[in-house]
Amino acid sequence: MAKITYVEHTGKEHVIDVPVGWSLMEGAVKNRVPGIDADCGGGCACATCHVYVDGAWLEKIPASEYMERAMLDFAQGREKTSRLSCQIKVTADMDGMVVRVPKTQH
Repeated sequence: MAKITYVEHTGKEHVIDVPVGWSLMEGAVKNRVPGIDADCGGGCACATCHVYVDGAWLEKIPASEYMERAMLDFAQGREKTSRLSCQIKVTADMDGMVVRVPKTQH
């Protein structure tokens, strides 16, 4: 398990123990984190699981691939720390990670 903190645009935090191997999106959806809708079910075919990864964690996770970057072009409020949470698999090394949900997804 890795303890992941999902922060709503209001500042409300959801600290969740996410099993290793799940995606950040699965951890959010299965724990009803508002703003992470995952309309495509994690298929990298929408941008409704868009999050901002805390800058300290960007270099500790795998880089985005072409398909994810293409889908992020459709995300409102895209920033340099934007990622699709369906594309980030949780590892034990991610314990303590913080991600923020964009205001545009609430």
